[in-house]
Amino acid sequence: MTVRIAVDCMGGDHGPAVTLPACRAFLAAHPEAEVILVGRAEALAPAAQWERCTIVAASEVVEMDDAIEVALRRKKDSSLRVALNQVKPDAAGVAAAQACVSAGNTGALMAVARYVLKTLDGIDRPAIATVLPNEHDGGTTVLDLGANVDCTAEHLLQFAVMGSALVAAVDGNPNPSVGLLNIGEEAIKGSETIKQAGELLRAASSHGMLNFYGNVEGNDIFKGTTDIVVCDGFVGNVALKTSEGLASMLSKFVKQEFTRNPLTKLAALVALPVLRHLQRRVDHRRYNGAALLGLRGLVFKSHGSADAFAFEHALSRAYDAARNGLLDRVHDRILEALAAAPASAKPNESAAPSSAALTA
Repeated sequence: MTVRIAVDCMGGDHGPAVTLPACRAFLAAHPEAEVILVGRAEALAPAAQWERCTIVAASEVVEMDDAIEVALRRKKDSSLRVALNQVKPDAAGVAAAQACVSAGNTGALMAVARYVLKTLDGIDRPAIATVLPNEHDGGTTVLDLGANVDCTAEHLLQFAVMGSALVAAVDGNPNPSVGLLNIGEEAIKGSETIKQAGELLRAASSHGMLNFYGNVEGNDIFKGTTDIVVCDGFVGNVALKTSEGLASMLSKFVKQEFTRNPLTKLAALVALPVLRHLQRRVDHRRYNGAALLGLRGLVFKSHGSADAFAFEHALSRAYDAARNGLLDRVHDRILEALAAAPASAKPNESAAPSSAALTA
């Protein structure tokens, strides 16, 4: 099965200097993949002779500090928007690409993706989901990570349904466990929204819509207590940036130990295999590639400061999601959830637009 990925090559802090090497490495590792490189023609000229590669020109670039309105209304020929258009089906229902990857402005990507692709029936707001490392030598999927600062209990239920579909498709886990992030495990703790969300999730679990574990705390993300942790975008973004900061601190610590006195260097050499393994386990670059769930197309967000190694991982995640039919699985899960859900848990079609996404 050939999977074609549309790449916003101009997005992020580094643009083609990172995206082109990452795409080349990705193609070498995935012989059944193809890429559509989107950006300024002169910047993409080095890839003109690549196999399994198509170049689509875009005259504009959404900068990392551009306002959402600029990306949405003024830069209609941006590499970000043109790349998203490759995922939008034509009149015959066929899309040029099965997924899109961008390292661009998070808020702009979410806004333009929602405008171009629209949301799936049954979803009020898309959510950003990614994997954070846990102590079981695996990862915990966390959502939302910044698309929705203010969430209702119904939104958190929708996030749980979409996250379950993501883990089932990409990780091959048909019945992933879901935890609701809270200040304590007890059902009586937390804000009114969290308490209501807990009730909805327990009801959904009793109807077989998902596998709800219960409330979890922040440390449970890294313990791997559940496969999925659901929270609002404000809390999720703080958790993400905190984990990245800790990983960066560990990396610097390992390097510093080899520049100290001879005794410290000797101790570091003895512990090197353990330190290297731990450093690799928490390296946030290996978990790069957050899924924008709830859209009528697969969109993955790379970290804006990603290097080629990290961006290649985002491409691989998009490839795996497309190859395993993530979009259809999310759609099917939502339909099942809507059929089984109580009226109070069903989406409000007149709901106000999402809060402005946090920019990365």
